[in-house]
Amino acid sequence: MDFAKPKTIFIVDDDTMLTDALEDFLTRKVAHQITCFETGEACLEHLTEAPDVIILDYYLNTVQKDAANGMEILQAIKKHDSRIPIVMLSSQEKYVIALQTIQKGAEQYVIKDENAFEKIAQMIDAL
Repeated sequence: MDFAKPKTIFIVDDDTMLTDALEDFLTRKVAHQITCFETGEACLEHLTEAPDVIILDYYLNTVQKDAANGMEILQAIKKHDSRIPIVMLSSQEKYVIALQTIQKGAEQYVIKDENAFEKIAQMIDAL
């Protein structure tokens, strides 16, 4: 039996195919309220909506070359409200990158692999 409650989730990633797939995956069992943003700046403009969790890509500059990267957005979100859980999502497999994001306030660092969506879903369900 699934007792997970719907959450307000922001997905911040410039890869729209990935965000569409992740949104579909996360709403299959629970009707989460999900908003997707291609840039971190767009996400920052909506923080007053008080998301329960933010899934944030480490790299965010393929749509807008001058867009802030994930680390900069992570810090801006934490400055706005340090209580918002953030899951960093990246193709970077370097331990030092993961450690830096955790030190700056991310709850988890998830590598974009075949298990990424399931790991994210488990984390959201645990909130």
